[in-house]
Amino acid sequence: MGHRTPLAATLAANSISTAGTSLTLIGVPWFVLETTGSAGRAGLVAFCATLPIVVAALIGGPFIDRIGRRRVAVASDAVCASAIAAIPLLHFAGVLDFWMLCVLMAVNGFAHTPGNTARYVLIPDLAAHAGTTIARAASLFDAVSRGARMVGAAVAGILIAFVGAETALLVDAATFAVSALLIAAGVRGISAAEPREAEAPVSLRAYGTELREGYAHLLDNRLLLAIVVMVMFMNGTDQGWYAVLLPVHAEAELGGATAIGLLTAVFGAGGLVGALLYGAVGHRFSRRAVFTVCVILCGAPRFLVAAVTGTTPPLAVTMLLGGIAGGVLNPILTTVIYERVPDRLRSRVSGALTAGCEFAMPLGGLAAGLLVEGAGATGALLAMGGVYFLATLSPLVFPSWRTLDDGPVAADGPGAEEQDGPGAEEREGPEGPGARERERPDAEGGRLGKSSVPPAGTRVSSPAPSRPSPGP
Repeated sequence: MGHRTPLAATLAANSISTAGTSLTLIGVPWFVLETTGSAGRAGLVAFCATLPIVVAALIGGPFIDRIGRRRVAVASDAVCASAIAAIPLLHFAGVLDFWMLCVLMAVNGFAHTPGNTARYVLIPDLAAHAGTTIARAASLFDAVSRGARMVGAAVAGILIAFVGAETALLVDAATFAVSALLIAAGVRGISAAEPREAEAPVSLRAYGTELREGYAHLLDNRLLLAIVVMVMFMNGTDQGWYAVLLPVHAEAELGGATAIGLLTAVFGAGGLVGALLYGAVGHRFSRRAVFTVCVILCGAPRFLVAAVTGTTPPLAVTMLLGGIAGGVLNPILTTVIYERVPDRLRSRVSGALTAGCEFAMPLGGLAAGLLVEGAGATGALLAMGGVYFLATLSPLVFPSWRTLDDGPVAADGPGAEEQDGPGAEEREGPEGPGARERERPDAEGGRLGKSSVPPAGTRVSSPAPSRPSPGP
């Protein structure tokens, strides 16, 4: 049982942190609307919160390996707890200016990304340590995250309605602190969680070389690249939905923050059901067929329904069904990514994947705020929903998605390790027979984590018997 403790501790820490994230996801936009009354300012705060996420993901991969995944996860949660707690404390003291709120959300975003990535890339090693399969661990990781989002969203709506957004943010800060303690105490004795010996002395040149290896591996794999481009647009529009469009719609039509909490919880409940269904029976069907149907259903319909109706029940039903479809996506993407990225490059490629998938998030929140002020809420909903729908047509259009059903392939990135599983003798390296032919990510919901987001590969030759993203 002791072998399962690190995996259980990581799952618990991630779920607690994710539940707290739902509080911020709902609490901060509502706090901005309450204190400023401006959708444009809500979009600006979303921009400040998400731009550092992209920056951290762009440069953070090698840093995680050099410092150690466990240390990075703990430090990340500690910084996030301090930044989030400072917002209500400064407000209570009467000294919180708007620029301070933007800075604190930027610090939270910059610190949170490395911690998310560090926890995510540990899952294959912890699965092997616990004696379970990677696919099962990936489904479990996504399922508990979605369950946590559901609970966190419901709690957020209740807290905001009865005690205010400030108290919700204090609770979120506490969840970060608990997450840090769980990782610090529970993930010990796992070599993959400790600092890795640098292959070259610490220098900007060596760091740049390691960084380039991650991006080279991503750019050389057409399927991973197609996933990143599609999820980038999905995450951008999802950020606009959760940071601006849903709060504005709820304030004007649905009766306030309680409706936001209800709708987000319903979406999370659907996601949990979808993840569990896929873990139970989804693997029996074609990945590509299941993914193509579910990705079209998971996001765009809610924008349309919100644009044409001003009541909660139709939108709640739409978000429930969209959540079920969305819950299927991350286990598929996570398994595919784990199959195609070797352990040696996992953190580096994860950073590249996260940066790509979340590249449009800062613009998504900002664009939604400007669209609401320029074209009205209905026009903004239709415009953002149209972008979402076009992005989800990608699996039907681009040929690289045809390889989604292929099994593990020999890694062809720089410095990749050889695969020694079944069939390895048929693939002789980057250009071996069949190597080219078989060539990941909330706002919540469509985004892979708090996105969403985050993402990595696995060592195919793991001795264990056989996350999520990026993914919506």
